[in-house]
Amino acid sequence: MKIRGVFAVGLSIILSLGLMGCAGGNTQSSSKASQPETTSSPSQGSSEASSAEPTTPDKGLKVVGTQLCDLNGNPVQLKGISTHGLAWFPQYVNEACVKELKGWGANVFRLAMYTEENGGYCSGGNKEELKGLIRKGVSFATTNDMYVIIDWHVLNEGDPNRHVAEAKEFFAEMSKEYASNPNVLYEICNEPCNGANWNQITAYANEVIPVIRANSPDSVIIVGTPNWSQEVDKAAAKPLSFQNVMYTLHFYAATHKEDLRNRMTQAIDSGLPVFVSEFGICDASGNGAIDEDSANKWVETMNRYKVSYVCWNLSNKAESSALISSGCSKTSGFADSDLSQEGKWLKNVLGAK
Repeated sequence: MKIRGVFAVGLSIILSLGLMGCAGGNTQSSSKASQPETTSSPSQGSSEASSAEPTTPDKGLKVVGTQLCDLNGNPVQLKGISTHGLAWFPQYVNEACVKELKGWGANVFRLAMYTEENGGYCSGGNKEELKGLIRKGVSFATTNDMYVIIDWHVLNEGDPNRHVAEAKEFFAEMSKEYASNPNVLYEICNEPCNGANWNQITAYANEVIPVIRANSPDSVIIVGTPNWSQEVDKAAAKPLSFQNVMYTLHFYAATHKEDLRNRMTQAIDSGLPVFVSEFGICDASGNGAIDEDSANKWVETMNRYKVSYVCWNLSNKAESSALISSGCSKTSGFADSDLSQEGKWLKNVLGAK
């Protein structure tokens, strides 16, 4: 999973306070931040509708009110899969694998570029190799008629401003390179945490978004919210001034339940466009118990509101949130027996052909 810090023992009590990614508090833990055991280095609409119209990635997207839409204003719902850290599991960024995910029913592929963790973009990682993996991922997604999210995976640093200079340089390069790719979305700060507040995130966004807009004035940009992207209410109270921006909510179904779902729907009902750019069906550590009942309730709510969602994570790491079994070394051509419990669940939810 993503390793998000120290998982609070009293999370269930905090949840009752009503915090969005942890339904009611301000703590969430995940395994996303630690280096995986198996590593490989690189060389909104209305609540009345239950489904969204299909979209064509070569035509682009826009945000209308709370809803992600095609350029004609028809609601669009993206559903897909996120890589784990590109520095740790680069092997899954291959054309056969992406094509297979499309066959599962995915229409979006998220590329997680860790920034702070070991081997991350800002912490000793090979920047050119990491950008090369982004380029491969965008190419494979485009070839398979999918959307793709370039994710600046802020996590352990907490405050995204810590690497704002590197973020601006990175997004200037990426947005220039993909200015003519309407299927590319930009996620500028995955999970601000460790006390980073909405004012700090706003200051960061006000520096980074104009860099993207200089090259790609109409692309959809996804912005993380405080407390591991759970406090969408903070963004709803003081949204950014930019157009075509959505706000992130992350959940892990065994930890985050009705309180957080209510926080999400209340934010949407108040006018905030929400994008679930990461979720899992286990607990917030990324490596705990599975709760399919809670996960199914989340999916029902997201479908009802046409909220786009991306599942964490495409790897064979020995943890509950990995989609591939830890004993499977394949990088494509997965049989159901090669998948984890979450992998089998997701394949079914996406409506694999």
